[in-house]
Amino acid sequence: MTTQTARHDIEDNLYIYTQDNSKYWYARFQLFGKWYCKSTKEKERDKAIAKAHYIILESRIKAEQGTLSKSRRFRDVAELAISKMENELEHGGGKVIYKDYINALNKYHVPFFDRTFITSIDQQKIREFDRWRTEKVGRSLAKSTILNHNAAMQMVFKEAIEQKWMIPVQVPVLSNTGASGERRASFTPDEYDRIYDTVVSMQKNSRKEKTNHIRESLLDYMEFVINTGMRPGSELDNLTWGDIRVEAHEHKIRFFVTVRKGKTTKHTGTREVVCKQNIFDTIRLMTMRFKDRKATDKLFRLRDGSTTKELGRTFDSALEEAGLKESAHGPRTLYSLRHSYITWELLSQNVTIDVIAKQCGTSIQMIEQHYNHVIPRMFSNQLSGVEFPEIKQIQDRFNVPEKTKTSFTNLAKEWEANFRRRGCI
Repeated sequence: MTTQTARHDIEDNLYIYTQDNSKYWYARFQLFGKWYCKSTKEKERDKAIAKAHYIILESRIKAEQGTLSKSRRFRDVAELAISKMENELEHGGGKVIYKDYINALNKYHVPFFDRTFITSIDQQKIREFDRWRTEKVGRSLAKSTILNHNAAMQMVFKEAIEQKWMIPVQVPVLSNTGASGERRASFTPDEYDRIYDTVVSMQKNSRKEKTNHIRESLLDYMEFVINTGMRPGSELDNLTWGDIRVEAHEHKIRFFVTVRKGKTTKHTGTREVVCKQNIFDTIRLMTMRFKDRKATDKLFRLRDGSTTKELGRTFDSALEEAGLKESAHGPRTLYSLRHSYITWELLSQNVTIDVIAKQCGTSIQMIEQHYNHVIPRMFSNQLSGVEFPEIKQIQDRFNVPEKTKTSFTNLAKEWEANFRRRGCI
């Protein structure tokens, strides 16, 4: 909490003071029965007194024009913004990222700005905060982290503007001078095969039936991430059978998944994801396992119809058993499968960055920031002048015997008929 260290009375309704968290004098004055506070941005007392006279005159003019806002201290505004975000999260609204915003505000912004009036926060104060935060952490924060911190700060300014405690022109510019995003841990195709085989082996050796079913569901989950690039967590966990759509031409089948809930859907709306053809076997086995499925049923559930929160922990156990938990770019998690998908697609030379960004529900900037080690290799044929044939990472499943083609064609017709009749394949 800030403490007043000096005070100088100028007239009955105007005085200047200093506080322990700033080297500047602040002017505090009363207009029409309300008290206001604003930084003079002066370190010398005499200059601060002169500036205080100017501030109160300017404020009287703004009050007559109806553009003067009554300020509040940062802590009070931040606590109100936090309360609103918590309320939205509690009632199923808001964004998952709100949790990060709340944590940043409580850990960094509120302790530093505390009782500072929100209208007194200017570029100089923001620079002081940046230096303080770096000293507190002991290193330069990543750009992505500072971006989250800036977004959290903007939530507070937004609240102040809505409450008419400040006006938009008083909001300072929040820059981002953090360290560039680091390369994200992922798998090579061979490593993915290893971890997949490890989970299969674990499933075969399960002692309990439920454990077997959890590992079975994990295999489905892994295949969906690696073949769609969808986010593990809210995006996949909220999928239902009605979200899968199929298009077929004879024996060739395409799958589409509608993402209705996740990290970005509140602001971008739903998006349709195109599945790689290797998802075929997984979906076929799932339809055989859940013959009485309904459109509203969750896609990822156990054989008894229940859901589980053990997939992430089980995947970590498999990583440890396969010796793949650690990588040169940090520990691997389920989310590393999404990073693998993006990396493999970038290297395929068939898909452009903007298409990958739309497929994965992210921005081109994020792709360029975290996958800049891959992007030059996208153009290796053009840059080197030596053209190598494309290396296919997934075998073309549809080079199959005529008997199998007939089976696939019949299956596609069945799924399309199911979708028309009951809303799911």
